[in-house]
Amino acid sequence: MKTIGVLTSGGDAPGMNAAIRAVVRAGIYNNIKVMGIERGYNGLINGNIKEMNLSSVADIIHRGGTVLKTARCEEFKTEEGRKKALNVLKVFGIEGLVVIGGDGSFTGAQKLSEAGIKTIGIPGTIDNDLAYTDYTIGFDTALNTVLDAITKIRDTSASHGRANIVEVMGRHCGDIALYAGLAGGAESVIVPEEEFSIDDVCRKLIQGRSRGKLHSIIMLAEGIGGNAFELGKEIEEVTGIETKVTVLGHIQRGGNPSAFDRILASKLGAKAVSLLIEGKSGRVVGMKDHKIIDMDIHEALSMERQFDKETYKLTKILSI
Repeated sequence: MKTIGVLTSGGDAPGMNAAIRAVVRAGIYNNIKVMGIERGYNGLINGNIKEMNLSSVADIIHRGGTVLKTARCEEFKTEEGRKKALNVLKVFGIEGLVVIGGDGSFTGAQKLSEAGIKTIGIPGTIDNDLAYTDYTIGFDTALNTVLDAITKIRDTSASHGRANIVEVMGRHCGDIALYAGLAGGAESVIVPEEEFSIDDVCRKLIQGRSRGKLHSIIMLAEGIGGNAFELGKEIEEVTGIETKVTVLGHIQRGGNPSAFDRILASKLGAKAVSLLIEGKSGRVVGMKDHKIIDMDIHEALSMERQFDKETYKLTKILSI
């Protein structure tokens, strides 16, 4: 293995830069040339590739976003698009590729592996929605960003005696809402994995007000369907409690990565390079039971994610 490439794809996540840094430095340490591919698979198809050195990744471990930039690429989903990508990899002499991203990015890596390119996937997504790993890069940072927001929202909600719905990211995975709700002391947590009753939410708000509670926080994952503002209006009509809505949006993707995400990204980046040196392909790396693991990418993508029902139950117990 003389030359490898690294790219970030899909939504950005805090810690991606730490992973890029680890791939580049682990590669150079092992006398491997590392090529940085800008803007994901779109950049791969268009040949937006540059050689990276130690200085390329200096002073980035603490920075959010991705220095390689990222993008979504519909063209790569076609056979013709993948043929272009394979030709570019051949022209640049790239024998192995590290892909940092989520399930869509991994599907692309799987296709390249089937076409003969050695690929390793690193989980980079704030949603924490990949079943094979306990944590994805960026989740811990996003969680702490949400907690910081909840703290500020609670101050103003208490001052006005309001309830506040806080909508967070998570189309199909409610982990951000779940763990932020537990750590932030939310009265209700609404996630796509579990059915919820508007009556239960309202009853808890009314009971809290009757015992003198000054504010209430309702954590809502965006993936439940419907509209947070319509939900807020309904809650206000039923309870008589003024209810505001805060949609945190893309603020959850930004910011300096936490220590946990920097360490996780560094370990996974180095592990990915190690696997390529061993001649492995079609693998993904992750963390399971606090240990760094790797497994077949097809198996990883086919695993059914298990929602943490015990933690969900705990949020109900502690929010009485």
